[in-house]
Amino acid sequence: MMNGSIRKRGERSWELTIDLGKDAEGQRRRKFVNVKGTKAQAQQKLRELLTSLDRGIPVSTQKITFGEWLSKWMAEYVVPNKRQKTIERYEGLIQRHITPDLGRIELTKLTPSEIRALEAKLTALGMAPKGVELVHTVISGAYRYALQEDVAWRNPAKAVTPPKVVRKEVKPPEIARVKEILRLAEEEGHPLYPCLYLMAYTGLRRGEALGLRHQDLNLETGLISVVQTVGRSLHKGVIIEPTKTAYSRRSVDLDDGTVSVLRAHLGEQLLHRMELEGAYEDYGLVFPDPLGKPLNPMALTRAFQAYAKRLGMKGAKPHDLRHFHASVMLQNGQSLLLVSKRLGHASIATTGDIYGHLLPGWQKEAANAFAKAMREG
Repeated sequence: MMNGSIRKRGERSWELTIDLGKDAEGQRRRKFVNVKGTKAQAQQKLRELLTSLDRGIPVSTQKITFGEWLSKWMAEYVVPNKRQKTIERYEGLIQRHITPDLGRIELTKLTPSEIRALEAKLTALGMAPKGVELVHTVISGAYRYALQEDVAWRNPAKAVTPPKVVRKEVKPPEIARVKEILRLAEEEGHPLYPCLYLMAYTGLRRGEALGLRHQDLNLETGLISVVQTVGRSLHKGVIIEPTKTAYSRRSVDLDDGTVSVLRAHLGEQLLHRMELEGAYEDYGLVFPDPLGKPLNPMALTRAFQAYAKRLGMKGAKPHDLRHFHASVMLQNGQSLLLVSKRLGHASIATTGDIYGHLLPGWQKEAANAFAKAMREG
């Protein structure tokens, strides 16, 4: 265990002495480091240096700012491991909100109070709790990586509690409304009718439906495999990426009606491709744009919203079809576990948090079933 001491050199100036033991000739070896700040800060720096030496890490007086570390974290960890939309969201938060306030502070000197002050400032400026929480996630994530790389010895964000995010209750559209949207789309021959139908009958996310490939369909067994998504990037345009999470990579069973809709769609798609001949770029997608390339997700959103608007459904979006599918299944007796697997949620708790309020009587039914079993057992 290394030893060290602190000596005051002047106003808010300290000299740290680290005892490195003796050299081969028996001479005492010491390292001196000058720091500025309070005595408590000097003591913290000494502890960090001693911990570093105990871990076998050479002591370096090179200073890295939090802003510099954020750039390193983005390049080495975030970009290789996160989806493009997440990367761009993090970049925006760092550039607009984090670096201006915290970027010049040394990585090992950033305090919980400074993080707390930033989050309070963003809240006062009108940023939603979810946005402030994401800022907190970015800061904490950067420090977790710093701990992993042994360049920091604590995560100051752990001592800060971000604003509580209150989940809004999901209000799925009524069955009659969804049936009317699908009826209108079918009667008018909208090219995205089969996609909207599939989303309503499977609960697929928008990007998952647009990312389906021919090889992901098995219409003989009525099964689809969800392995990739189509998204929209600020810098790269329309992109194809892996699924949102490992849990999102899943198989989903189809009913006979959905199989029939897909068969008809694939037949029409084949004729369309033959008509265009060389102009068609075949990406193997089930729901591409007219030239075969990945469809801009906003095209699907605009199509759905146009029909929803005609029915007076304000603020509707394609993701409502996912909520619709889950709610109908739960209200018709399907288990949370089954619905969770079908939707590709990370856990059954996620499904319960989102949709539990739609089943106000399910605990009563469970209580009665338990009491009946006890009486008859």
